[in-house]
Amino acid sequence: MKKRGFGAGRWNGFGGKVSAAETIEDAAKREIKEEAGIEIINLDKVGIIDFEFKGDPEILQVHIFKSENFSGEPMESEEMKPRWFHVNEIPFKEMWPDGIHWMPLFLSGKKFKGKFLFGESDIILEQELVSFEEV
Repeated sequence: MKKRGFGAGRWNGFGGKVSAAETIEDAAKREIKEEAGIEIINLDKVGIIDFEFKGDPEILQVHIFKSENFSGEPMESEEMKPRWFHVNEIPFKEMWPDGIHWMPLFLSGKKFKGKFLFGESDIILEQELVSFEEV
């Protein structure tokens, strides 16, 4: 659960901005450590999604990773309150509305790329997702 900032009040993935001196992968590992106290051993990139908001020229490019090799137990931080969910109990209604579209691809082991355009009240105005089998 995101506790503050952009997306507060929604179940959301860990992440944030990339510093000038780090790779996207390094930033993902750092953010997970800061937000949940977990040390990631390795990451596999499975998706890239561009998010746009009508009337805002900034595009948020989100890189989505999975890891099955980590140490530690998720713990609450000032920014996030982590919680495990059974696959059949993912709270899509309490997440950004795009999650219900790409998360099944993630959970089925597919790689994907896409883009979403949001309008007022975070309604999806346009979406595009392309998936391909894991190599």
